[in-house]
Amino acid sequence: MRHGLLSLLAVLMAAACHAAERTDRAAPIDREDPIDREALVRRHNIVLTEFHDDSPLAVGNGTFAFNFDVTGLQTFPSEEPGAVPLATMAEWAWHSFPGSEDVPYEAALREYTVHGRKVSYATDMKSDAAKSLRANPHKFNLGRIALRLTHKDGSAATRDDIKSPRQTLDLWTGEAVSEFEFDGEPVTVRTVAHPKMDAVAVLIESPLGAEGRVAIDVTFSYPTGEWGPWMDDWSKPERHKTEPLISDGSVNAHSVRELDGSRYGVFRTQRHVDGDVYGADPHSWRIGWRTEKNEVLIAVTEGSISGGGDSNYAANLQASADHWKNFWQRGAAIDLSQSTDPRWRELERRIVLSQYLTALHSAGSMPPQETGLVCNSWFGKHHLEMHWWHAAHFALWGRADLLERSIGWYEEILPAARRIAERQGYAGVRWPKMTDPEGVSSPSSVGELLIWQQPHPIWLVKLLYDADPTPETLQRYWPIVEATADFMADYAHYDAENDRYVLGPLLVAAQESYSGLKEGGVLNPTFELAYWRWALGVASEWRERMGLPKNEKWIEVAEKIAKPTVRNGEYAAIETAPYTIREDHPSMLAAFGMLPDVGLVDRQVMDRTLTGVLDDWDWQSTWGWDCPMAAMTAARLGRPEDAVALLLRDTPKNGYLPSGHCWQENRLPVYLPANGGLLYAAAMMAAGWEGADASQHAPGFPADGSWVVRYEGIRRAE
Repeated sequence: MRHGLLSLLAVLMAAACHAAERTDRAAPIDREDPIDREALVRRHNIVLTEFHDDSPLAVGNGTFAFNFDVTGLQTFPSEEPGAVPLATMAEWAWHSFPGSEDVPYEAALREYTVHGRKVSYATDMKSDAAKSLRANPHKFNLGRIALRLTHKDGSAATRDDIKSPRQTLDLWTGEAVSEFEFDGEPVTVRTVAHPKMDAVAVLIESPLGAEGRVAIDVTFSYPTGEWGPWMDDWSKPERHKTEPLISDGSVNAHSVRELDGSRYGVFRTQRHVDGDVYGADPHSWRIGWRTEKNEVLIAVTEGSISGGGDSNYAANLQASADHWKNFWQRGAAIDLSQSTDPRWRELERRIVLSQYLTALHSAGSMPPQETGLVCNSWFGKHHLEMHWWHAAHFALWGRADLLERSIGWYEEILPAARRIAERQGYAGVRWPKMTDPEGVSSPSSVGELLIWQQPHPIWLVKLLYDADPTPETLQRYWPIVEATADFMADYAHYDAENDRYVLGPLLVAAQESYSGLKEGGVLNPTFELAYWRWALGVASEWRERMGLPKNEKWIEVAEKIAKPTVRNGEYAAIETAPYTIREDHPSMLAAFGMLPDVGLVDRQVMDRTLTGVLDDWDWQSTWGWDCPMAAMTAARLGRPEDAVALLLRDTPKNGYLPSGHCWQENRLPVYLPANGGLLYAAAMMAAGWEGADASQHAPGFPADGSWVVRYEGIRRAE
């Protein structure tokens, strides 16, 4: 017994050794001339020459985003299936319908017998209580900011009146320049977001401005509170309030918005004014002028209006340019431009655009929704099993501070997560799956039973420790590590007959194709078994670094966790029938791909498993992070050609739009976990991973000379 424990600890500590002892992790293998970061980024500037309703562009700063069409503003939104709403969003913008605060959570709970005792889960989805708990709170659109163009007869322009559009988003500065013709005259709209305020700045130039035929219309709606993506209900003007503009002079004005219990301010400042005119709708105002050029800044603030900003466009552009230049220069980079493989440009484009999009949508102070600050999905709720895919890559790309921003949220909801575990009779904390800012677990017959989000916080804080291996980092995140591991060790059930610890039933695997509520249930998903061992091993090492005594329960569960099931020479997804349904996420691959070798996986068996997945998996049903996940497995198995092919695999949910977003389906038109997964896989394939041959450059790419991979600043993966 003691020998086995020592052997296990040796494996675990080798897989997660002290970051301070790994001085090679941040060292670039490529020692050629420095990468020209500006040239790398700007060769992938986005250029649109027509309306792309499925791929609008955005500017933002991680907590605020402004999404716009080819006019540079939110002028012509489309409601066709697959179109992306044009919304102005901030991470603090949450709303609840009146009365929802009185709905008892207990009404959604159902009791189940789990290993001889009763455990409650919020699995009811049909009752009014469950529907309310899922839908509240929800994120909402702060306002539509549209360009108003009028013909000489006073009639408003339509989309068909926009001629010869050309829009360029400069990734190096964060500025979008939108040029087109209307009524035979040129119109130029320049758009940037302020890096530190929730504000969008606009510069509009056109001879039509001097005739008063160019203006900006700002309109406000009531939230739909729907699953997504549409957020605007224009049919209920009586349900919300927009105070009249209060002006402190000719150029500055502000208004306060009230939507039930939600309140926020909207601030407008402009260089030239021709009056703010209200239309028939009390929830709108028009910004007018009679000059060929005008500069406007519109800011939003949580609560009442406080402060504002400067309409000086040059100053806002400089602030944006400084912000993005710093972003691109201080992080890591991968340059593939010297490659002869014709796929290099598309892969490099996806890598560059994914960095921009995740910095814009996934780098806030709490985990993002899957659609980020673009539109709603699952009512705007966080999906914690996706947080790894949203944000883990930041640490590998030299931007651990962007990951750190959202980790503080776990500290805030520790009490809520502890209440979930206590209600269910477990130690420690149980992290919810679909949740709101307060950590309330949304009712779901699937999400409530997922467990693979549980180890994520240990992985994420370990990334932060690797980046800053200090006693202060250890101490700060110890409560998260300890409470997370306590639950994991307690959740695993001891199977005395086979002298092992099992996971489930009751659970739903990462591959959600198996009902966790059916008789027999789901037992021992391959990926989750390996993840349990890895996380408990890291937690044990964390204790050791802090000088604390060993937790024998953690060690025992990690050592005796059940072995993954092998059928027909391949790893099954779960231990119980039907074993492997060949659709959705091929999650068993993550046990040796996303995860390092934890002593549970046989390489040859995993190699056959990957081959089987490539041969006959229903790739139409996979999701955006599945290709990067499988690419990581291929890389670890020494199959670099498969790794590259997987990143670029031609399958519906792995197609990257001109904006860089990854469409999944009409109700989920963008999907940030795909972008984050791509970045993690690309970093791993370039800089390697623990256990990779240190003498081999870019071990995840083919070594036949067709790929020339230059990189800087990337940390090796686990």
